[in-house]
Amino acid sequence: MPTSEPDRVPGRRAACFAVVDPATGETFDEALDQQPDELDAVVDRAHRAWHGWRADPAARTTALRVAADAVETAGDDLARLLTREQGKPLAESYAEIARTAARLRYFADLAPRTRRIADGRPVHSEIRWRPLGPVAAIVPWNFPLQLAAAKLAPALAAGNTMVLKPSPFTPLATRLLGSVLVTALPEDVLTVVTGREPLGARLASHPGIRHVTFTGSVPTGRAVAEAAAASLARVTLELGGNDAAILLDDVEVDRIADRLFWAAFRNCGQVCMAVKRVYAPAQLHAEVVEALAQRAKTVAVGAGLDPNTRLGPVNNAPQLARVEQVVKQAQAGGARAAAGGHRLDGPGYFFAPTILTDVPPRSPVVTEEQFGPVLPVLPYRSLDEAVDAANGTGFGLGGSVWGTDLDRAEAVADRLECGTAWINNHAELSLAQPFAGVKNSGVGVAGGPWGLYGNLRPFVVHRPQEA
Repeated sequence: MPTSEPDRVPGRRAACFAVVDPATGETFDEALDQQPDELDAVVDRAHRAWHGWRADPAARTTALRVAADAVETAGDDLARLLTREQGKPLAESYAEIARTAARLRYFADLAPRTRRIADGRPVHSEIRWRPLGPVAAIVPWNFPLQLAAAKLAPALAAGNTMVLKPSPFTPLATRLLGSVLVTALPEDVLTVVTGREPLGARLASHPGIRHVTFTGSVPTGRAVAEAAAASLARVTLELGGNDAAILLDDVEVDRIADRLFWAAFRNCGQVCMAVKRVYAPAQLHAEVVEALAQRAKTVAVGAGLDPNTRLGPVNNAPQLARVEQVVKQAQAGGARAAAGGHRLDGPGYFFAPTILTDVPPRSPVVTEEQFGPVLPVLPYRSLDEAVDAANGTGFGLGGSVWGTDLDRAEAVADRLECGTAWINNHAELSLAQPFAGVKNSGVGVAGGPWGLYGNLRPFVVHRPQEA
């Protein structure tokens, strides 16, 4: 039977590392701590599997459709394990699995188009598309299954093979996903490896890898790009965001407050495209703060396996410490917590949903990506001031504008320096649209046909016209 497990080094005892339940802060399982020198065999097998996989597009389509069905069949096991190691409410885990299957189906039916070059010369030239070879995907802990599918589905559909490495904080659900997927795939087309650093660094720099796709922090993304440059491998980097939401003076606060709150706090704020800053007109600022604070105070926070939970824990201890640090820095500078502002008593990595007001504009909670259940709300007196502030960080992933006059809102959105801007919504994505950031938010494009072509290279065939 196909397997996603790599060859073990003969004579070596398998090492493991602990996996923690963020709702309790306690170890509940362990994962294989694979070593960098194991990757040579893994990549070699991926390269050998590539020759057969790239040769039959129809077989790839069928395999990916079967894989999507298999994910849905295993949905209960995947969802519970995902919630256990990531912390998100079980309903959100089921939604993530549904998106994982949907992405596999979408790319199963997507194929590159051969195109003739018509430039007036008496020749026949065509652009065809070829896969790259073995590719690597390194995924983070916030949406481990969905982001794995976002990388592996276009890569496999294009005819590449893949070595997939999840975060050490969420290895188990991804390992299970790999075991599910390989039942539909030829042997060694997909291999999941788990382990702590320097496993990821070695994978990114491996000379047999032709494309590295990574989602994570800016510093780690730079390190990945530098590692991949050694073999001139292509990189696609999604490096997070600090998305701003600008509320216009005609906004109806009561009508948008729920959408705005969840645009910031879904998955406990651990979303790259979450709203992480709100800019409200000075005359509406207090009303906005109160509406958001009321929701923060009353939302049900708890373990993800509890059906009543709407907001789970922060995923891991280092991230919890980071959230606490940026809140304390803001408070030391004069910010006030209209809701939350502290860890919750008891076990687990819980931080009270926090709405901050009176925040210094250059506080790290405003200028950096806090990636947790914290939202600063800042007043502005002119739209130019709001737009300048929204654009005034090194990030440029997404942004949104909220108001009643849609044409006016769109005109403001058009001024935002980001990859995607929404009107009266945020982080609403289609499988068919491109996903990319500007500035420090990333390199390359994922999603839709752009994601497929990012896993291909052009190949030109040039011949004389027949007489």
